[in-house]
Amino acid sequence: MSKDELKDISLKLGRRNFLKLASIGAGIGATSMFASTNNVREATKEEIKNPFPGSKKVKTICSICSAGCGVVAEVQNGVWVRQDVAQDHPISEGSHCCKGIDQIDLVKSKQRVKHPLKKVDGKWQRISWKQAIEEISEKMLKLRAENGPDVAMFLGSAKFNLQQAFYFRKFAAMWGTNNIDHVARI
Repeated sequence: MSKDELKDISLKLGRRNFLKLASIGAGIGATSMFASTNNVREATKEEIKNPFPGSKKVKTICSICSAGCGVVAEVQNGVWVRQDVAQDHPISEGSHCCKGIDQIDLVKSKQRVKHPLKKVDGKWQRISWKQAIEEISEKMLKLRAENGPDVAMFLGSAKFNLQQAFYFRKFAAMWGTNNIDHVARI
């Protein structure tokens, strides 16, 4: 290749590709820094055999959908630390879907909302359950009074069991609408 051809190729490196290459280089640099020091030690044979000593295994059911696949949750000091499939479960028969495999990450996510929040002056503030229920119900009743019961659409969940689905449908009927559907159809 001539100098002019090389110059044309080097000028075609766009901002996006440059950023990709720079991030790859930074990642390689960071990982090689840790690999070349003694910051990470070898795991002992006991740690490999049992990384969570004192934990207990609890048979439970996946809550992602209503299929009810079996999960064996390993719990240490009240914290879910890892999971495995329930080999003897009659529904899942020792397997999981991709959502069930990731359930532990959903439960432990830092983004998971654990209590009601309300945006006040552009910032989220924690409120009580009582306040949240009262404010939401007041707004819903006001909407229904102004626009009629068909103002709302009720979407069911794959997490509902039979009884929950029954009560959800009853709630929509009590509200006065037939606008009900399942989230899987969206």
